[in-house]
Amino acid sequence: MNGAAPRIAAPTNETIREAAALLREGRLVAFPTETVYGLGADAGNVRAVRMIFEVKRRPGDHPLIVHVASEVAAKQWAREWPDGARALAEAFWPGPLTMIVPRAAHVADAVTGGQDSVGLRVPSHPVARSLLSAFEALGGSGIAGPSANRFGHVSPTTAAHVATDLGADVAMIVDGGASDVGIESTIVAFVNARPVLMRPGFVGAHALERVLRVPLQMHDAGAPRASGTLASHYAPRTQAFLVAADALRTEIDRRGERDERTAVLARTSNAPEGFEGTWMRAPGDAKRYAHDLYASLRALDDAGADSILIEAVPDAPEWFAIRDRLARATHAEREDDRD
Repeated sequence: MNGAAPRIAAPTNETIREAAALLREGRLVAFPTETVYGLGADAGNVRAVRMIFEVKRRPGDHPLIVHVASEVAAKQWAREWPDGARALAEAFWPGPLTMIVPRAAHVADAVTGGQDSVGLRVPSHPVARSLLSAFEALGGSGIAGPSANRFGHVSPTTAAHVATDLGADVAMIVDGGASDVGIESTIVAFVNARPVLMRPGFVGAHALERVLRVPLQMHDAGAPRASGTLASHYAPRTQAFLVAADALRTEIDRRGERDERTAVLARTSNAPEGFEGTWMRAPGDAKRYAHDLYASLRALDDAGADSILIEAVPDAPEWFAIRDRLARATHAEREDDRD
């Protein structure tokens, strides 16, 4: 990682134009979206796209999402635009929804991970939209924008998070404040007979099915590869464990007996008397929990603990996307810690 201090810029008209120009020059620019911060590159510039993989240390077959300014712009990247994609675009764009569709002939393998499909999204964040407009004015057509962090780690929801992760490996970080949603976009694929929910997000499955008027198929081995669908993802560097609320005290005591330092993200539980680790209380409702989740995981990761315990969240539809992120963040559990 380049140890130099990154350039963080407020989103003025001048810096937005400069950021767009940097992208057209083949440089990397981090920018805010309503979900998380993206690491942007000109999606039509293969060399620039490859820089994303180098900086993130991302596997080359892991496809990117292309951010565009409108549905009209999205269709330029698609070989087909299914009726379901049209319906969802009308209902949820601009917004935190990505759609995977058959790719147009000009779309590079570097963007799609070598697949015959491409992920497209029209973000709603005003800074992202201004950047896309300025980019289009310079002749650009789409910005590839995975999360602006090292691959597999906790996604960034502030400019400071990007700076900590990537330093001066990016030419500019446009600071648009904290992301509103806080977790990545919902992904729906239109490459099989039925639409497939690839990744849950703020736009829930029930809302999607009301618009599509058909049930969604769940992600399985026959679905295309997509961002954020690996078993282990969104993970802090400190090993994290998902624990039921009624088992939290027992887990804390077990670690105390081994003289381990523990950091806890609790939702309903209170810190036990004498607890000497780091205790964070998460919001009780799903929307606020999602907004705070990655910032909380980063803070706990910086606490110097031996492990992070995360209190499990409810098994209810509004918590589905959060449960998905927590399951991936805690996937690498050691068998000897499950005794």
